[in-house]
This record gives sequence, structure tokens and C-alpha cells, in this order.
Amino acid sequence: MATFKIEGGHLLSGTITPQGAKNEALEVISATLLTSEQVVIHNIPDIRDVNNLIQLLRDIGVKVEKLSSRHSAANSYSFQADALDLNYLGSDEFVHQCAELRGSVLTIGPLLGRMGKAVVAKPGGDKIGRRRLDTHFLGFKNLGAKFRQIPDRNVYEIGARQLKGTYMLLDEASVTGTANIIMAAVLAEGTTTIYNAACEPYIQQLCHMLNHMGANISGIGSNLITIVGVKCLHGTQHNLLPDMIEVGSFIGMAAMCGDGIRIKNVSLNNLGIIPEAFRRLGVKVEEDGDDLFIPRQKHYAVDSFIDGTIMTLADAPWPGLTPDLLSVLIVVATQARGTVLFHQKMFESRLFFVDRLIDMGAQIILCDPHRAVVVGHDRQRQLRASRMSSPDIRAGIALLIAAMSAQGTSYISNIEQIDRGYENIEERLNALGAKITREQ
Repeated sequence: MATFKIEGGHLLSGTITPQGAKNEALEVISATLLTSEQVVIHNIPDIRDVNNLIQLLRDIGVKVEKLSSRHSAANSYSFQADALDLNYLGSDEFVHQCAELRGSVLTIGPLLGRMGKAVVAKPGGDKIGRRRLDTHFLGFKNLGAKFRQIPDRNVYEIGARQLKGTYMLLDEASVTGTANIIMAAVLAEGTTTIYNAACEPYIQQLCHMLNHMGANISGIGSNLITIVGVKCLHGTQHNLLPDMIEVGSFIGMAAMCGDGIRIKNVSLNNLGIIPEAFRRLGVKVEEDGDDLFIPRQKHYAVDSFIDGTIMTLADAPWPGLTPDLLSVLIVVATQARGTVLFHQKMFESRLFFVDRLIDMGAQIILCDPHRAVVVGHDRQRQLRASRMSSPDIRAGIALLIAAMSAQGTSYISNIEQIDRGYENIEERLNALGAKITREQ
């Protein structure tokens, strides 16, 4: 298990460019299973979760090739699913791989839509509370799929001779659930209408890519999506958006320990409320074309609401605040002037990492599994160095930011969690002036 050694207290400056979007990559790479023709995807991040999904597709029988950077954008891959190994899909090895990777759940929709069957194992991923898959399965059932449990292997087989389009109202606006149902429905017979659909930019990107492949999807960007089924899809090329969560992480890093940091090519129109959430904590975020510039923040003061009540930041489905950034916002709030209440509505265990921040000297009251009150230090007291373990991807990057701003040398173990979502993070931050060493 690898560990980061972080020498805190160094000011960072310079320019950094966000990687391709992890969550979009998992969706569109899975969508390549919907056609036998070649699909080329650019700007794929070199991170564990994405690399594991690519390897899973290779094992299924997809021809995967990393393209030369001389002829294409960096981190470009071609995928061609013209000879899938259907026997492997039912093997114990495949089930084991799926159990190790939560992103594998996104292969169910395209396999069901194109091949008429899939095997469902309990997926892995972050341990951040209950993340049910009911929305996915109810959507598949609405399309006519049948489930059969295999008790001795703890898996389900799901199949349908021909999926049929229908109207459905999702019980929650699940991002992966919406993506999975869309991928299953594009080859279904008839018209599928999905109400209360997730409408994040990554869902929009998936829909645009599928339309370029010959699908007929309308309502993109809204919570009412209509899909007219087609007989088959063809190949295409697709460019991933920059990762909005990484952009937000860099804003938080720049606020805590930056001496002027420019974040390049952020796709500002697809960041939604993220810059404004940091501004509510008093962080100066300047827009320059498609870049963000965060000047040095000697002090930043939390806003209050118009009626004078305490500022509350809560996660919500798009276009609300993504839950993936609450961990970073909490760390930033520890050095603000003022008090803020964070309400994590979607996951019941994601705030438990604040115990590590309290050990570092942060003033945080954990009210319950969903709410925490942060009383900022206003830069009057630095956080203390500490030994910590990364519980999940987003808490891991938040703890890394806390350690970079702290006095002394910190150690973060289980950094494989951070590697799942952030590409070469220590090299990129060290180029800005951080002092981070990876130890085995």
C-alpha cells in the first residue's frame, strides 16, 4: 500500500490543466459496446478506475488500441467491439472483476441492449454509504428485461429477447442509472421516455456521442429524455470534457495554499454552480476566457444569506452542487472567516473523514452523518500535520489539500484511492511548488 509524504506550508503557483472527465470516460467507454464499428475517444484520463474498465473491455473481447500522440490528441484510444466473448461474460473471473470496479455497472445497459443479456455482480468502488442500483434495474425491467438470481455465485443474470420502449419515471435522478437506461434503450424497439432523468454535462456528452453514432435522443440537457430506438449504431469520434471535480479540487487547493494559480481550459459553461460555491466561502475566482485564475487568498470570508442566517452548502442533482466536491469545500472552509453548515444529502458516510481534519486542529462539529458545521480559523491558526488514511477518492484529495496547507510533514496512506480519480497528481502538484513524495 503506497503512502504520500507531504511537506506542508509551501505556496503553489503556476498553471495546471485538468484531466479528461473520469465519470464521462466510464460512460462513453462502456457505450463502445453498442456497436461493432470503431469508436475513437480523446482525452481519456490515465487513472485506475478508467484503466481497469478498459482492461475489462479487453477481457470481454473488445479490440483496444492506444493511439500515437503524433497522430491524435494525448490519451486517445480506439475501441472496436466486433468479437465479444459471450462465454467470458458469465465466468467467475468476469464477476470478480466487476466486483472490484463500480464503473463496471455501466457495461450492463449496452450489453443488454446489444447482446440481449448481461451478468450483474455487486460492484466495488468508494465506501461512502449505500449506493443502491435499484434505479438501474427498475429501468431495465420497464424495458422488458427479466432477472434470474444465481444464489451460489451471488450474481444475477439479466436478459431480454427484445427490449421494448416505454415511459418511465425514475425514482431518483441517478447519473449512472440514467446513463445505463439510455444505453439499453437506444437499440430497443419503439420509443422510450425517461422522466426525472439526470442531466449532468456527462449525461449530455453521452447522448451527443450516441446521436453521432446514429441514435435518436432528444431532450438532452433536461430531465425528460426521449429515445426512439434504432436498429444499429455505427462508429464515431468523441472528445471528453475536462473533469469538473478536478477543476473544483484545484480551486480549493489554490484557495488554501496558492500564490496565484491558473486552471487552463476548464469548459466554463459546463462547471455549473461550482465556481459560485467557492465564491460563497469568500474565495476569489476570476474568469479569463475558458480559464480560471485564483489569486492568493490572504483572507476569505464566508457569505451569509440576505436575511443574515448562516451560510449552508448542500449537494443536489445537476444543476445543483455535485456531492463530489463537498469534501474539498469543507477543507477550504476550515481557513475561512466565518461559519458554514455543510449538508451532504446523498451519501450517509461521506462526512466521516472530518475526524481527520479535527485531529489536524480544524473546528468542525459533526452533527450527524449528513451535516457538519465548520468554524473557520481565518488563517489565524494553521492546520497541524498528521498521519491519515484516504477513505475514498474525494476525501483523499481533500486530505491532500489539507496536508499541503498544514504546518509540518503529513502522511496519507491508501493513496490508491486517490489514484482512482486523479492522474499523476503528485507530479502535477509538485510542478506548482508542492513537496509530495510517493513512498511504497
